[in-house]
Amino acid sequence: MKAAVLRQVGKPLEIEDVQISKPGPREVLIRTVAAGVCHSDVHFYEGSYPYPLPAVLGHESAGVVEQVGSEVTTVKPGDHVITCLSAYCGHCEHCLTGHMSLCQSPEVRRAQSDEPRLTQNGAPMQQFLNLSSFAEQMLIHEHACVAIRKDMPLDRAALIGCGVMTGVGAAIHTSSVRPGETVAVIGCGGVGLAAINGAAIAGAGRIIAIDLSPGKDNMARTFGATDFICSADTDPVKAVMDMTNGGVHHSFEAIGLGKTAEQAFNMLRRGGTANVIGMIPIGQTVSLMGAAFLSEKRIQGSLMGSNRFPVDMPRLVDFYLSGKLKLDDMISRRIKLKDVNEAFAEMKGGQIARSVIVFDA
Repeated sequence: MKAAVLRQVGKPLEIEDVQISKPGPREVLIRTVAAGVCHSDVHFYEGSYPYPLPAVLGHESAGVVEQVGSEVTTVKPGDHVITCLSAYCGHCEHCLTGHMSLCQSPEVRRAQSDEPRLTQNGAPMQQFLNLSSFAEQMLIHEHACVAIRKDMPLDRAALIGCGVMTGVGAAIHTSSVRPGETVAVIGCGGVGLAAINGAAIAGAGRIIAIDLSPGKDNMARTFGATDFICSADTDPVKAVMDMTNGGVHHSFEAIGLGKTAEQAFNMLRRGGTANVIGMIPIGQTVSLMGAAFLSEKRIQGSLMGSNRFPVDMPRLVDFYLSGKLKLDDMISRRIKLKDVNEAFAEMKGGQIARSVIVFDA
């Protein structure tokens, strides 16, 4: 099969022939139909987060089940599925207490003594985040995908697999936004727009979108923002404080910088919660005023929207098909696998929400 391979940090991905194994007892072979180009891929591509190489990147995807292993019970050939990097075992403490996105069980991966899922001319190829969706096929654990209704377009379903689940889940699950509460979202890329949409679905009374680019104003409002602040020429913390009664109930940092995490915390009202969704590069620190904790302000991380993805993703599909979840406007363009490096460059420029690789294109 054809796959986009990262061999050296910072160097363009190469489209190469890669061999994929047959499904083990609890594994599923999927024909990839669509894969979103997510900013997390860029972090690993640039080396902000180390990863063993060579690797097939990609982790936001949807496709059709081709084969299943002998013990698979959750999907069957022909099913349309969304994949998720939050593969879960189902019986560890995290899973049993409803925190499936925190599961790190080695059961969902092949052991080092087993044949690798991906190889090239007999040599192992690293599978990225248990998925590697920049490829024509994926071989994954059955608990890394969920079946969805077949009237859902798979190019839009792919976005739910990471960015949308991460943003919507941060609002609904991690921070538990309630009707009428105030929200600020820093960064209006794909994840930030999804957080805005999630806050709107949850019934937030006021949603303030913040971005360096003034061109994101209309798009943020399409996803549910009631206000927009261009942080290129305005102090966003002061602006939020001026617009609200002493700050917001919930803030979401969707860029991945120490500075913006600090801003998210500093724009809270008493008792508010700041959620760091973005991947802050290793080595960056966040500095906060200790006295602020006396007013019960909180700052917390959010991993993949604290998801229970076998339940959440089919519901998000229903939200899209009923008009509540905005996915059409999130896709900036549809591309072929060979255009993935160009999509990385466009994403770094900050002018687009998502490019989606469509494998039939």
